[in-house]
Amino acid sequence: MHRYVEVNGVRTWYDERGTGDPVVLMHGAIVDSRCFAGNLDALAGSFRLYLPERRGHGHTPDPGGPLSPQLMAADTIAFLQTVVGGPAALVGYSAGAVVALLTALARPDLVSRLVLISGAFHQNGWLLPPASPADIPQIIYDQHAEVSPNGPGHLTSVIERIAASAEACDLALTAAELKAVGCRTLVLVGDDDAVSLEHTLELYLGLPDAELAVVPGATHTLLIEKPQLCTGLIATFLGGPSAPTHMPIRRA
Repeated sequence: MHRYVEVNGVRTWYDERGTGDPVVLMHGAIVDSRCFAGNLDALAGSFRLYLPERRGHGHTPDPGGPLSPQLMAADTIAFLQTVVGGPAALVGYSAGAVVALLTALARPDLVSRLVLISGAFHQNGWLLPPASPADIPQIIYDQHAEVSPNGPGHLTSVIERIAASAEACDLALTAAELKAVGCRTLVLVGDDDAVSLEHTLELYLGLPDAELAVVPGATHTLLIEKPQLCTGLIATFLGGPSAPTHMPIRRA
């Protein structure tokens, strides 16, 4: 079911499907909710899925101005309040994971669980520099043009402003700030990801109640490369309490 809702002055598009506990899927940068087709959209069989598209992405228009993760976290908070009407599990991929993490820090009362897929908590965790318009494959431009209300060619502006936010180091959380995340969290990453494994380990160790999954033989596009494995891990994590372990060290 596709709808629009006014979120922080932006006419925001979202899809809603399935029944059960609410789960919000948060896409990466310069893509949209279609990135979950054939992988995490299968969670609609067990949960009520919300798939919002952030400002300047997908069907949601670009109002201009900055495209910082903090602004998008504020949009997410407004979406949770307006559409979901209460706490939900946030499942964020790449830049969506960054926004999900910032949302959980700003409004812990609105986040029941957190899944961070190939995300970073500091700009220095990324192994690749911010992409320029010339770095982006033509297929991404074509897909954006298919649905964007801003028309063909507008993606260049989105890419440039996301890069500007990264160059300004708008993402620079500390280990002390990570400790404020109160909900149970799954950190998921490919073993050859665009986020360094060292940084991912810092993220996992910095969160008070975290679990870690490293997907073998996978890169930053792990949801496409290992869809069943990733979806299964996330469904298990969201589906109930963690199974008891027999020899806990860190969680003892």
